[in-house]
Amino acid sequence: MRRTWLIFSQAVTVAVAVLFVVATLKPEWLPRRGPADVPLLPAPVLPAPVQPVALPPGGTAANSYATAARRATPAVVSITARKAPQRPAQGADPWFRFFFGDGMPQQPQTGLGSGVIVTPDGYLLTNNHVVEGADDIEVQLADGRTATAKLVGTDPETDVAVLKIELDRLPAIGFADIEQLQVGDVVLAIGNPFGVGQTVTSGIVSALGRDQLGINTAIYSRSGGSLGIGFAIPVSTARQVMEGLIRDGQVTRGWIGVEPRELTPEIAQTLNLPIRQGVLITGVLQNGPASEGGIRPGDVVVKVADKSVTTTGQLLNAVAALKPKQVAVISVQRGERALELEVVVGQRPKARNRQPQ
Repeated sequence: MRRTWLIFSQAVTVAVAVLFVVATLKPEWLPRRGPADVPLLPAPVLPAPVQPVALPPGGTAANSYATAARRATPAVVSITARKAPQRPAQGADPWFRFFFGDGMPQQPQTGLGSGVIVTPDGYLLTNNHVVEGADDIEVQLADGRTATAKLVGTDPETDVAVLKIELDRLPAIGFADIEQLQVGDVVLAIGNPFGVGQTVTSGIVSALGRDQLGINTAIYSRSGGSLGIGFAIPVSTARQVMEGLIRDGQVTRGWIGVEPRELTPEIAQTLNLPIRQGVLITGVLQNGPASEGGIRPGDVVVKVADKSVTTTGQLLNAVAALKPKQVAVISVQRGERALELEVVVGQRPKARNRQPQ
């Protein structure tokens, strides 16, 4: 009985395989079914067709950013920065010129980038790396007008540069309130990548609180290509840098002379601290502003001029926002004691590989 069943199952398997091959390669060999024939498998159920929804002219539908793009794009400009070619160092040597001549003519270097007009009188923001070392800067508006831009000032630390153009009826876009920004908010990136023309793309705010980054200048990538993760400088920092460059021609930042590090729960427990948030001071520059104000290694800074700080980046930004020679109250936790110390803020030295904040 078992042998018979095995023979039957093998025969059925072979028959099904043959039927599949014939139906695939020679379907005309099979008899046609009449209208009354019932299909072997049920017909797939297709969803009802979705009627297209026409967007209103104003682009007010929830899935459209047309209104926002239409308001912002006129203020976004294309920037062309040209740098005169540098002659080879040997070019000044008369013997070199006698044997080799002036050499091949050098072509001027050209850089492309984007900027945004932020005031009606022609001030605009861009990246420092776009205009760094440029001898001639040309700005083209979305409406086709062009103008030669004057370089007001640059801040390499934040990769921000301020330009000025002289044109009438300039479209400008204002600064938003950074405190209202939340993770998950939709944002638009508008620019002119590689000179191909103005483009608009969208994304969301994935995180807040990044430090020392320029306007859409830092792209996270291990291979050199974009992975869709970009960082942007807070608008409050960009505005502060711009105002400093316009007013003083440079950005002056506060400085107190300390070495900070993150306060971990383990460190807080080891030091028997009653708090779990703040910035631990591991070093204080001798005769610096913090030292003169009474801050010691082991103190935990919790506030700078009434602004709470929980990370080293927040401490850096809070101190940098202070004006030199300003007296600032810095709240620290020293063991079980909470202290408020007055510190005369100094001016931050130029950036180095590593320096006290």
